[in-house]
Amino acid sequence: MTGFHEVLFPLDIALGSRGGPQRQTNIVATGSGREERNQRWFHSRRKYDAGYGVKSLAAISAVIAFFEERRGMLYGFRWRDRADCRSCAPDIVPSPHDQQIGIGDGVTASYQLAKIYGSAFALYKRDIRKPVSGSVRVAVNGVEAASGDFTVDAATGLVTFASGHVPATGSTITAGFTFDVPVRFDTDYLEIDYSAFNAGDIPKIPIVEILS
Repeated sequence: MTGFHEVLFPLDIALGSRGGPQRQTNIVATGSGREERNQRWFHSRRKYDAGYGVKSLAAISAVIAFFEERRGMLYGFRWRDRADCRSCAPDIVPSPHDQQIGIGDGVTASYQLAKIYGSAFALYKRDIRKPVSGSVRVAVNGVEAASGDFTVDAATGLVTFASGHVPATGSTITAGFTFDVPVRFDTDYLEIDYSAFNAGDIPKIPIVEILS
């Protein structure tokens, strides 16, 4: 990913933010009242506002330092979405059986981490490209793989099995993990309000997901 720093936005500030996934749908209504709906984006794109988490001068200082090092919108970074940061529910410890990431063919050694949303009607598969280092657990046909049997690229989310451990044909490969969202600032300007004594406020810190 071009222009990306593998660093996490200050977690204490992110926990006070607002935001979530956004989609784009075109709706065309006819004279009879019927409508046609068309999906413009195949993938959703997450947007956040970190301004709600800034409540002190110390927090403002941390955001300024982070913003300046990223050069505003120039460099991407990691963001922890506390409502959607695991392969399972956010209050459960990830299991190596959480998400299916592939079916072995006896040859392919690398598989992309992914998370499936939904259960019956129109499942949505989201590639996970920023797993938290050390959090990924993998299983083949229900048996957890040892840590030495595979490696994980924390910058791309690619799981690669070591020689001699490539999944056999027809084997089910699953994984569990914690992950971050690749994002960037959606502004080159921070408007800071210093009106409160020994405190401060940044009304808006727009942040947007980087899709690759």
